[in-house]
Amino acid sequence: RAASSRQGDAMARYRSPLVSRYASAEMGFNFSERKKFGTWRRLWLYLAQAEKSLGLPITDEQIQEMEANLDNIDFKMAAEEEKKLRHDVMAHVHTFAHCCPKAAAIIHLGATSCYVGDNTDLIVLRDGFNLLLPKLARVISRLADFAEKYADLPTLGFTHYQPAQLTTVGKRCCLWIQDLCMDLQNLERARDDLRFRGVKGTTGTQASFLQLFEGDHSKVEELDRLVTAKAGFKRAYMVTGQTYSRKVDIEVLSVLASLGASIHKICTDIRLLANLKEIEEPFEKDQIGSSAMPYKRNPMRSERCCSLARHLMTLVLDPLQTASVQWFERTLDDSANRRVCLAEAFLTADIILSTLQNISEGLVVYPKVIERRIRQELPFMATENIIMAMVKAGGNRQDCHEKIRVLSQQAAAVVKQEGGDNDFITRVRADPYFSPIHKQLESLLDPSSFTGRAPQQVAKFLKEEVRPALIPYQGKMGGKIELAL
Repeated sequence: RAASSRQGDAMARYRSPLVSRYASAEMGFNFSERKKFGTWRRLWLYLAQAEKSLGLPITDEQIQEMEANLDNIDFKMAAEEEKKLRHDVMAHVHTFAHCCPKAAAIIHLGATSCYVGDNTDLIVLRDGFNLLLPKLARVISRLADFAEKYADLPTLGFTHYQPAQLTTVGKRCCLWIQDLCMDLQNLERARDDLRFRGVKGTTGTQASFLQLFEGDHSKVEELDRLVTAKAGFKRAYMVTGQTYSRKVDIEVLSVLASLGASIHKICTDIRLLANLKEIEEPFEKDQIGSSAMPYKRNPMRSERCCSLARHLMTLVLDPLQTASVQWFERTLDDSANRRVCLAEAFLTADIILSTLQNISEGLVVYPKVIERRIRQELPFMATENIIMAMVKAGGNRQDCHEKIRVLSQQAAAVVKQEGGDNDFITRVRADPYFSPIHKQLESLLDPSSFTGRAPQQVAKFLKEEVRPALIPYQGKMGGKIELAL
């Protein structure tokens, strides 16, 4: 009795958090049953329309009946048919035929299951890219605005996560943007490279259609062209087995995995900067960082992105293995795997892009903290400038080097052994040897003099590479995004 009551309780069944918790409604719909089976019916309509135009005995009445029932799907009947037939495509052929009795005889005429299955997958993949690309462009745009705003703000650079030469906050952001621009190009290319499987028959030879058109090769080729155009594709794969090559799925998931790597790197940087208290992701008024430690401001959005990006990066292994074990014209061990990995890749990419947009729209910079860290590290970095200034003032390079070596080690001992501030410059000021350049010390320690061409690089990069790449998406930038969770 308890088990029976749980069957009607949605909360008593596992639901993927990719859909129930995170993903956008539009991406959720793109991989929904309604989109899938509605597309199947449209593909059957396209096939019937094209076959009719090329002379097969299909009536206007049959076409109209199919058109009137494209979204009139009895999912309960389809499920019962599939349970009985153990074949999802034939279950939906029967269900469509039930509401289209006059067209029943010509539904799926000459086709194989992959006509609807694979072609629908290609439509869904294309539409998935079309949903992701504007979101990626929005993230790039928001980060570009951030980079422009902080193009001149010096900050301590890190190599090996050890203090290195100064850069600027905006220049560091441009490193993130450059990776995302590469992802934008890769996603556009992967989408544009997609072709339609088209009308190919059971093993890709188009034999059934050649029989339908009584050996007329030109009509079979025209049928393929017509259906491909109706589905919104410019080209179809000229050669297929029963399925389109599963290497296509590798290409699709590879660019999404690469996007995941970019976002993981960006959000890891943000998490590290949050620890340094230099930059933080948005933190809402009533947000709780820790149930035990009320003061905490955890970078949970960036952590979510990293967590899901790891999942996204692993999914490319599925199509790699699937493509490698497809025997001859096809084996069905691809099917169940693809139902999971293709949808999850796009849903996950959708989630991390939405989350990163939210982060990029609310990044908080703390210039005083950044300045303090620079003051702690810059004196050591300025030693070469001090040596050059002393030589210009008539000093001996080797003597100056030895003086600085001794003073810098004394200052380092204060920092490391006593926990004090870096007092190297104080020691230089107190040493009469350096009196010829005491008045120059302020200018020698100006942080902006250590950032090289960083501000100019930011301006040139944004103007010449980033802004032009965003032009196709200008009307799709939208407003700020709010996360449900």
